[in-house]
Amino acid sequence: MPTQPSVTGREHDYSGATTLMSATDTDSRITYANDAFVKVSGYERDALMGQPHNLVRHPDMPREAFADMWTTLRGGESWSALVKNRRRDGDHYWVRANVTPIRRGGQLVGYMSVRTKPEPGETAAAESLYRDFREGRATHLAFRKGVVVRRGALAWTSLLKTMPLRWRTRAAVAGGGALLTGAAAAGGLHGAGLASFAGAATTVALLSAVWLEWQVVRPLGAVLDQARAVAAGNPERLPVPDRVDEIGMLMRAVNQSGLNLRALLDDVEAQSGALHAVSAEMSASAEDLGARTRTVSDSLANTGDAMARMNQVLGHSSEGAQSAVALAETASSVACRGGEVVGAVVSRMQDIADSSHRIADIIGVIDALAFQTNLLALNAAVESARAGEHGRGFAVVAAEVRTLARRSADAAREIKTLIGASVAGVRDGSKLADSAGVTMDEVVRQVRRVAGLIGSVSRDTRTQTDSIGAVSDAVGELDRITRSNADVVERCAAAATALHAEADKLAEVLRLHRGQS
Repeated sequence: MPTQPSVTGREHDYSGATTLMSATDTDSRITYANDAFVKVSGYERDALMGQPHNLVRHPDMPREAFADMWTTLRGGESWSALVKNRRRDGDHYWVRANVTPIRRGGQLVGYMSVRTKPEPGETAAAESLYRDFREGRATHLAFRKGVVVRRGALAWTSLLKTMPLRWRTRAAVAGGGALLTGAAAAGGLHGAGLASFAGAATTVALLSAVWLEWQVVRPLGAVLDQARAVAAGNPERLPVPDRVDEIGMLMRAVNQSGLNLRALLDDVEAQSGALHAVSAEMSASAEDLGARTRTVSDSLANTGDAMARMNQVLGHSSEGAQSAVALAETASSVACRGGEVVGAVVSRMQDIADSSHRIADIIGVIDALAFQTNLLALNAAVESARAGEHGRGFAVVAAEVRTLARRSADAAREIKTLIGASVAGVRDGSKLADSAGVTMDEVVRQVRRVAGLIGSVSRDTRTQTDSIGAVSDAVGELDRITRSNADVVERCAAAATALHAEADKLAEVLRLHRGQS
């Protein structure tokens, strides 16, 4: 049970249009409280349910008031009075409490209390009166069904507040008979005549009392029972009025109030059932939509992650393509330089071939000189033979010259052979160098083409990266929108749940008025 706070002396104000309503079981434990009562009391609803109703009782309230309330309620009657209640924070608030017992099938099932805001002047007078009760200065006063009456020697002054209508009519009739008898005695009627008159007056008084009992008191009692049934939310059985005077029209008005209440309860019950079904469907739909939205949000998040990874891979690919372009450009430069070197080699090989041809020509001249020298040596040998002894020395020289010429011719032939082989090798090398130059040119063209293709791939990769970045941004925006929608769905679900709870509370109020458990 929540701890009751100390009082602060501060009054809590609330709107005069507010109606505070609660219901308790027969043990005075709270079974229902409307939102206004929960709000003004300062407690949470869960802290009120199942708790004794004296949880909101203020210590300034005199015990005599609550003792009178329970006496009245146990007698099956309604009780109404000003009550000072305590809030959870210790502040207080005044209400005009209207408490009535709830009966179903003749059995007491609980109590219903409806409270309204009293006028400021009423609360000031009640504050002073209740202080007198607490401090023992109101011993001459008492509570009677919520009304303060006098007791003791002055109790007769409150008879008009407490005397039942039946006794009022009887007293009036008896008093009228006594007045008539007294008037007759004063007029000179004595003896047997006065006794006869008194008997006749008594008979008339009794007949008048019976007539008033049947024509006024009992019909008004029936109206009171009707009004109590309507007040207790039990307007199912209402008598059919059989008169059209003021009492009959009053009974008809009470019946109409009960019928209006029944029609209102039936209509509200039907609307409550429809509201309950709609709110349940809304709650289920919102829950399903929320689950689907969360699934879409998760899918978008996964898609965003995949797009981010793809964007990262494409970024690496773009960087690799740019590096490949740089390498291709470097290879193209190297191939160009290689082509230039091969061209220079071809040029040098051509120069060597030209020099070899010139050397071959020179060797041919040397060979011709050796041939002529050999011929001259032969002629010299012939002439030296003719000269005989005198030409012997010349013959020796001619022989040496012929030997030298032969050796020169042999050397020239060998050099010519070597130069021929060299010229052939230079020619083959020149062809190979030409072929290498053509190949290098083709390599340069292919390298440049590859570099162009890689550059195109790099540009396409950058374009794809930008596109994927845009798609990733769009997916991110869609994910944010989806998450926002999820928040909206959650709020809708909360609203549907709140609507369902309101429908449950409305159904609870209907059950309270219907007397259903």
